[in-house]
Parts: sequence; C-alpha cells; structure tokens
Amino acid sequence: MSSITNTSSFHNPKYAECIEACNHCSNSCEYCGTLCLRDANYTLVECVELCFYCADVCRFASKHMSRDSNRAKEFCDYCAKVCEDCAEECDEHDMDHCKQCANVCRECSKICKEMVAKQRK
Repeated sequence: MSSITNTSSFHNPKYAECIEACNHCSNSCEYCGTLCLRDANYTLVECVELCFYCADVCRFASKHMSRDSNRAKEFCDYCAKVCEDCAEECDEHDMDHCKQCANVCRECSKICKEMVAKQRK
C-alpha cells in the first residue's frame, strides 16, 4: 500500500503521481535528517547528509516536473538513484524514523523509475 497521499489537486497532470512522491520523500528526508541531527550519536552523520541531499534532489525533480521541463526524465532518473542510496543508509539504523524514511525513499524511487519508463515510450 502506498504511503503517498495526494496533498494537492493542482499539479502538472503528466507527472502528478511522481510530483507527490518526490514532495513526500523530500519532507520525510528533512524530518529524518533533523531527528538524526538531534541524536548525539555521531555515527548518523552520513545519514543526515544523505537525507538532506535526497530532500534537495526530490524538490529539484518536483520543480522540473511541475514546469514540464524537457530534463524532467533525467532529473527523476537521478532522483531514483539518490532515493535508493538514502534508503540503504537509513536502513542501517534502528530508529523508527529511519526505517520509515527508507520505505518512503524506496517508494519514491519506484515511482520515479515508472515515470521515466513511461516517458521513454
């Protein structure tokens, strides 16, 4: 079952599901990174960095899909890869917020890959 919920009815319809997934993933990564920052455990530095980077990449991809950029497919392809990396890193930690973030990242990656595959046809 998808954790992505429709937060807006006004998106570029060509990319609506992927925009929602990227926005949701960005927010999840921002939250996870913030919670990891508040943990005094310095082994989470890479997790924090990757979460914040993933959030930025997701927002960037979302913006370009909203603009119907001719580079949206490339950005989403890269976004899928970054989301996978972030999911792998978050899965290495036992905190619930990291596990949840990993799931959202995987889902975003999947949706981005599906969008890219549809646009190539």
